[in-house]
Amino acid sequence: MLSHNTIESAPNSRKPRMRVGRGVSSGKGGTSGRGNGGQNSRTGRGKFNAAFEGGQTPLFRRMPKKRGFTAYAPNVFSIVNVSTLQKLATEGITTIDSEVLVKKGIIPNIGALIKLLGNGEITSSVTIRIHKASAQAQEKVIKAGGTVEIL
Repeated sequence: MLSHNTIESAPNSRKPRMRVGRGVSSGKGGTSGRGNGGQNSRTGRGKFNAAFEGGQTPLFRRMPKKRGFTAYAPNVFSIVNVSTLQKLATEGITTIDSEVLVKKGIIPNIGALIKLLGNGEITSSVTIRIHKASAQAQEKVIKAGGTVEIL
């Protein structure tokens, strides 16, 4: 029976590393298995960079230059539809603002900019305080007897 301190690795499972550049008779002397000359036979940072494509014009130079302008801090609006107002009105809510919309999980946070769009129908009278609204949405809310307050 084997005890825990007499276990050995299997024969030939641990091979010593090849020591290169130690004379011709070692089998890895002379060029040390790197071939004859050239950039890749040298030591140090002689490798190509990641964008090098063998002399072909690299991809980043084949692509057109980026044109235009990207806003540093664009105003991103959370969208609320008229149909959502109707659902809130059926729950008995008459005044709708960012606090109500956050509580119901319609917008992500209280500081979010809100835009009202005219998708859906509304029959209940509601007062809504928002940052922006489409003309169609305002028309639908006012026709139902409600008011739209732009902040």
